[in-house]
Amino acid sequence: MKKLLLLIGTSVSLLLTGCVKNEIATFSGAQIEWDATTWNANAAGLTYPMMTRVPVYGFATTAAAPLINRTTGTIRLRVNLIGAQAPTDRPFTFRFNQAESTGAPGTHFQAVSGTGTIPANSSFGFVDFVVLNPGVGTGTATAVLELTENASFRPAVNYSKVGLSIAQN
Repeated sequence: MKKLLLLIGTSVSLLLTGCVKNEIATFSGAQIEWDATTWNANAAGLTYPMMTRVPVYGFATTAAAPLINRTTGTIRLRVNLIGAQAPTDRPFTFRFNQAESTGAPGTHFQAVSGTGTIPANSSFGFVDFVVLNPGVGTGTATAVLELTENASFRPAVNYSKVGLSIAQN
């Protein structure tokens, strides 16, 4: 009887289990994203964060980071590569979004070039954003930068825009 129960138990366990072939999903494309957008929450009513403090790479911006104001100078924004590194430099493009910005290039900040580079064998590129000092003013000036598609990359949908709020006091 014990042999019969053992045989039935073994047969049932073999019949009720099986192998499911798992297909490994791999990402073979290349996308880019603003580093600051992946660590910080979106601003109220916007689909991107509005940075009031200088972004710190790889961390959410905290009260310890300096405020962005008219005397900040150069802010270095990091662009992350999503995908495999390449053995050659790869350019990326971005644009200043005037429709969503209140600041003026040449007055509140230096006009941005719209191009950057992810160096060979790297996962990061940088954009230098230069804040200008037009003198004491009231309120804030905002600048929204948006990654754009080019031959090398397409932007990650949720992380393609970042806003910078420049205090004028």
